[in-house]
Amino acid sequence: MKNIPYLSTKSVNDFIKLAILEDVGPGDYSSLGSIPQDQVGQAKLLIKESGVIAGLELAKMIFENYDPALKVNILLEDGVEVSEGDIGLTVEGSAISILSTERLVLNCMQRMSGIATKTRRLSQLIAHTKAKLMDTRKTTPNFRMMEKWAVVLGGGLNHRFALYDMVMLKDNHVDFSGGIANAINNTRKFLKENKLDLKIEIETRNLDEVQQVLDNGGVDFIMLDNMDYDTMRKAVEMVNGLYPLEASGGITEYNLKEVAECGVDYISVGALTHQVKSLDISLKAF
Repeated sequence: MKNIPYLSTKSVNDFIKLAILEDVGPGDYSSLGSIPQDQVGQAKLLIKESGVIAGLELAKMIFENYDPALKVNILLEDGVEVSEGDIGLTVEGSAISILSTERLVLNCMQRMSGIATKTRRLSQLIAHTKAKLMDTRKTTPNFRMMEKWAVVLGGGLNHRFALYDMVMLKDNHVDFSGGIANAINNTRKFLKENKLDLKIEIETRNLDEVQQVLDNGGVDFIMLDNMDYDTMRKAVEMVNGLYPLEASGGITEYNLKEVAECGVDYISVGALTHQVKSLDISLKAF
């Protein structure tokens, strides 16, 4: 969790408490009913397919939050590549506690590992360019923190975490405010009046809008939205390094390389978090 501003022990523990309340509620009656209270057991986290592991640190926190007497031994590091048959961690202690937390641990780790795996794969496709891969706010409600954490573990960058930590003026903001200049100038006035020190990014849909931003100034980033390769390359030439450029909209692993080669600085891909296959992981007694 080091150096990730939205992650703290408190924020993660708050998530864990709510998740346990959702899943366990008043009690895991299957385990309580079938297993003696003093039964001790051991289990291992078994990796069942190749990918990038993510969520081991979180898993340890889940186990220990639910039952501080559980002994968790992490055997791998978050963010490393794994293969079928690898063991991520072992846990020892109350068999009931292990079973009561099993599904929450797996749900988190399988999804986080799937995101980290996809992020690593896509990042490698553009490693020969200066472009950096970023996520978006297209995340699962109440699970954004973990999904963005997984993107970092996979080698990607986090875009803004939420609506409050950066200004992003999208097409609807521009249209409702009456144009590029109004959107930028109104925002700058608002930030000044409210003593908010936030970066401003504005979305552009064509070269005319890019030129309007250049003429007006007052932003920190320019987004090139749904532009074809030729238009994107022309936009890169127009901006000429004055502002960092982010490409966005309709970008997949099949056109990512070509977008990166247009010369943009960042590429945001919503599919990193909203179209991902979970990694196959299980918890097995031994």
